Amino acid sequence: MILLQLFLSFLQIGAFSFGGGYAAVPLIQSLIVTQHGWLSMPEFTDLITISQMTPGPIAINSATFVGIKIAGTPGAVAATLGCILPSCVIVTLIARLYLKYRNLALLQGVLGSLRPAVVAMIASAGISILITAFWGTDAVIAFAATNWVMIAIFLICLVLLLKCKLDPILVMVLAGVLNLAAAAAGLSA
Repeated sequence: MILLQLFLSFLQIGAFSFGGGYAAVPLIQSLIVTQHGWLSMPEFTDLITISQMTPGPIAINSATFVGIKIAGTPGAVAATLGCILPSCVIVTLIARLYLKYRNLALLQGVLGSLRPAVVAMIASAGISILITAFWGTDAVIAFAATNWVMIAIFLICLVLLLKCKLDPILVMVLAGVLNLAAAAAGLSA
């Protein structure tokens, strides 16, 4: 039964995660953390981090990770197949339709109207992860509960990515080193 639940949950994520991997994050959070309770919010944040560090799309990496955690290798296979099946079918159909009707104004209008919704989904996921990183799992934003080390690391990484144009992988490694240094200095919470 759990394999079917994994398959159907990730089938739903695969079918409705328009806009790419980051747009899938709120759907994954809703189903995996909120609805099924398969992961806690800190585990979910770790999942997103791991999915970013490993090759492949976030949704597929998430499906594999959750599947293994819940039901071992068969769970990973069920969740991953559920996640990729809709994409394979939908992309094949859309590619054929797009090639045939790409100059149609109505199609361009529909694609244009989906962009704001995709941006909102990405922003929602980013804010949820940011709150967990800076204020913990209680999601109570309070000055006393603020993890200033994480905010400092975030700001350093943001500057390195946007201003210095450093490689994201290098910035992630540096963030880990900074966190280890802060922990060794007794600064981490």
